[in-house]
Amino acid sequence: MSDDQLVRAWRTGAQEPGTVLLDGFHALKHALRFGGDVRQVLTTDRAALRALAQELAADVGPALDGLAAELPEAALKALVPRLHPTGVAALATRPTAGANRAALAGAARQAPVVLLENPRNLGNVGAVIRLAAGFGAAGVVTTGDLDPWHPAVLRGSAGLHFATAVERLEPSELPAGPLFVLDPEGEDIRTVTVPDDALLAFGTERHGVSAELKGRADRLLAVPMQPGVSSFNLATSVAMGLFHWMSRRPPGAPLPGGR
Repeated sequence: MSDDQLVRAWRTGAQEPGTVLLDGFHALKHALRFGGDVRQVLTTDRAALRALAQELAADVGPALDGLAAELPEAALKALVPRLHPTGVAALATRPTAGANRAALAGAARQAPVVLLENPRNLGNVGAVIRLAAGFGAAGVVTTGDLDPWHPAVLRGSAGLHFATAVERLEPSELPAGPLFVLDPEGEDIRTVTVPDDALLAFGTERHGVSAELKGRADRLLAVPMQPGVSSFNLATSVAMGLFHWMSRRPPGAPLPGGR
């Protein structure tokens, strides 16, 4: 394709329902590795992209060779909000809501779902999704207005949305399973076993979990904290909650979550 054809194809594809922007090599690498439907890949330097894949992710190299097209830097910068330092961007189709909800369903779940109630910070949500994928959680559910598939969230997760289920739901649509809410007034988390089918709920750093969600909780759990320290970062709290769940599994046992 000519440069003009590549630009037109990008602009058309970006408008299709369910299309998401993969910003940078690592987001693209993970989308390909975990079966994401990648539609178009543009790079400022195909040779450099091939070398980067060979160094960091040889398993996705063949797929990249078939997808990547080169475009001048100025033209690519005009298509994306902020060109990643790796000089690559891609368009992919997000999994359907039905596929995500099936992965999150309580009956089929063997790992907790992370619930973020009304999160506000795009970077924090991306970091949580990255943690969920790494720990093998069944997925991440958000409530509220923030889109968990926003390009900045995908950048923060390094594309690991495709390694776990990520969906925004109404509070009335939450997956089944015992609800464990992280709250400073709860029981010491070290004394509680978190079941595999739990929903681990976290509130905003400023306001915490709402009274409504706490009222629905099966258990309130607290992470020990030094006196005078007001809170942990959201992603740090999620990491501690998931590590506590994982640490109760037998050493060497495979993690059951993810796609």
